Amino acid sequence: MPDIIHLLPDSVANQIAAGEVIQRPASAVKEMMENALDAGASTIRLIIKDAGKALIQVSDDGQGMSASDAHICFERHATSKISKAEDLFSIRTMGFRGEALASMAAIAQVELKTRREEDEIGILIQTEGSSITREEPCQCPKGTTISIKNLFYNIPARRNFLKSNAVEMRHIIDEFLRIALSHPDRFFSLHHEGQEVYHLPKASPKQRIVHVFGHQYSERLVPVEEDTNIIRLQGFAGKPDYAKKTRGEQFFFVNNRYIRDGYLHHAVMNAYEELLVPGSFPFYVLFISIDPAAIDVNVHPTKTEIKFEDEKPVYAIIRSAVKRSLGRYNIAPSLDFEADQNLVEFRQNPTEIIPPVVRVDPDFNPFSSSKGSYQSPRLNLGNWEQLYSVSRAEEPPPANALIAAEEGGDNPLQELQTYQLHQKYILSHIKSGCIVIDQQAAHERILYERYLQQLENKKGSSQQNLFPRTVELSPGDFSLVMELQEEIKALGFDFREFGKTTIIIDGSPADLAEGNEDKALESLVEDYKQNLALLKLDKRNNLARSLAKNAAVKAGTRLNREEMNRLIDELFACKMPKTSVSGKPTFITIGLDELAKRFEKL
Repeated sequence: MPDIIHLLPDSVANQIAAGEVIQRPASAVKEMMENALDAGASTIRLIIKDAGKALIQVSDDGQGMSASDAHICFERHATSKISKAEDLFSIRTMGFRGEALASMAAIAQVELKTRREEDEIGILIQTEGSSITREEPCQCPKGTTISIKNLFYNIPARRNFLKSNAVEMRHIIDEFLRIALSHPDRFFSLHHEGQEVYHLPKASPKQRIVHVFGHQYSERLVPVEEDTNIIRLQGFAGKPDYAKKTRGEQFFFVNNRYIRDGYLHHAVMNAYEELLVPGSFPFYVLFISIDPAAIDVNVHPTKTEIKFEDEKPVYAIIRSAVKRSLGRYNIAPSLDFEADQNLVEFRQNPTEIIPPVVRVDPDFNPFSSSKGSYQSPRLNLGNWEQLYSVSRAEEPPPANALIAAEEGGDNPLQELQTYQLHQKYILSHIKSGCIVIDQQAAHERILYERYLQQLENKKGSSQQNLFPRTVELSPGDFSLVMELQEEIKALGFDFREFGKTTIIIDGSPADLAEGNEDKALESLVEDYKQNLALLKLDKRNNLARSLAKNAAVKAGTRLNREEMNRLIDELFACKMPKTSVSGKPTFITIGLDELAKRFEKL
C-alpha cells in the first residue's frame, strides 16, 4: 500500500493559512494599516474600489523597506517584530506573526512600492498566487504603498461568500475607524470609488472622536481617567441621556490595540447601573495601558481578543473609574439637600419650631350610632371587584370570533368575558373554560405577518410625523440603513439622508407609538444585526421580525376592552396564531375539567 501522507505545496498551504487571517476585504485593510502604524507612519491613506474586491490600497510615509526586506516580506512568518518566543510578552507593535503579506499574496494580485529615506530609489514588486511576477527599481516617495487587487481571484468559492458591497464597505469603515480612534496623533483619509469619505487630521483624542462621530458629540462626553500600578485608564464615556438602542459605539483599546471583551464591557455597563433605559447602550472610548507581560495577545488570528494575567482588578478599576466620572460631572443621581424647602426654612429660622395641631372630639364613640345601638363598620361591597381586578377594561365587549355566546337567559358574567391581568395577559371566557393570551407575543405574531406582507407588496402604511425626527447612527449602521433603505421604506419609514451618518425621519409605520420613531429605527438596526449573526435569517424575515419585536405592545401596557378584542380577532386571523416569532406560545387554554381537578382534595 503506497504512502498517503504528503506535504502540501506552499501555494496551497498559504491559501489555507490566508483563510484564517484574511476573511474579507476588511481583514486586509486592518493588516495593512497596522503595518503602516508599525512603520512609524504619520500619514496613512486608504483607497477602496468595489468595496475592496477590486482594489485595496494603503499608502504611508513610514520608514519604508530595503530591496532585500521587500523581497522577503512576502514569505510566511517573515517579521521584524519578534525574534524569539519570549518576545510575545513584550509586544508593543500591532503585528508580530508575519503572516499577513504572505496570506494576501496567496489570494490576490499584490503590488508593493517602497523606499527608505536614505535610499535614492525604491523597489517595485508584484506578486500573483504567492509567486513574484515582477521585481525592479522604481521612483516612489519615502514610505510604502501596497495595492491588493482582485481579492480571492483564485478562490472563487471564497469570493462568492462575500456579502454585498454595502455590507463589506461597512466592515471596512469599522476597521478604519477603530485604527483612527486609537491613533489620533496620525493623519488618516479614506477614499471610496473616487470620493473622500473621511479626512481625519491629527488631533487630540476628544477631537478625533468629534471628527469621526460628529460635532454634537462634543457635549456628550465625560472624561475618564485613572492611574494605578496595574493599569492606566484614559478615555471618554457618553452621558446616559444619549445612549442608543444600537451597539457599535463601544470601544476598548489595550496598548492601542482594539479588542472585544464582554467582561470589560460588563464593567462599564455596571457603572451605568440605574442610569440607562433598559436595552440601551452608552457610548465609550476607553484606552488601557498595561505592561505587555501581563497580557497575552497571541490568542486569535484577528488579534481582537487578549488574555489578562488577572482580569478581576482590571474590571474593578474600570467600573469604579467610569462610575466616579459620571458622578463627578453630576450625571449620577444624588441627594440635593439644598432643594428641600423644609430644611431651607429651618435654616432660616432655626428656633421657630411649630408643633402639629391635633384636634380630638371627646364625645366620639366608635361603637355607638345615632340611634344609640351598635352597628358594624360599613363595608364598600359594591367596589370589591375593583380591589381584586387589575386594569380590567370598563367598556362593554364587542362581538368577536373567539368568545362563544352563553346560552339560556341573561348572564351576569357576560361583561367579564375579556379582561386584562397584570397588564400582561388577556383572559377571555370561552365555552370550554378560558383562554390566556400573552399580549406582547400575540401582537408580535400579528405585526410579523403584516410586515412580511408589506415587504412582499413593497408598500406599507405610514403616518407623517408632526415634527421630523433626527437619528444619528454610527458609520457602519448608517451604511447598513442605506443598503436596506428600500425594504425599510416598505415597512412604513419615510426618511432622507442628512450628512454622512445622520438621517431625518419624516414618517413612520402606523403601528409605532408616536415619539418613538428614532428609538424604533435604532432598535430595528440592532435587532437586524443580531438576527443576522445568530439566526442567519433572510433580509425580509429579519426586518419583519425585528420591527415586530419593537413595535409590539409591551407587557405593562393597559388595553381597553375594544383593543383586547381586536387583538384576539387579529391573532386568530394569522396563518400561525399559536406561536410567536420566537417560537413561544401566544396563548394557552384552561378547560373546565382542569379547573375542577384543582379544587378536588388531594
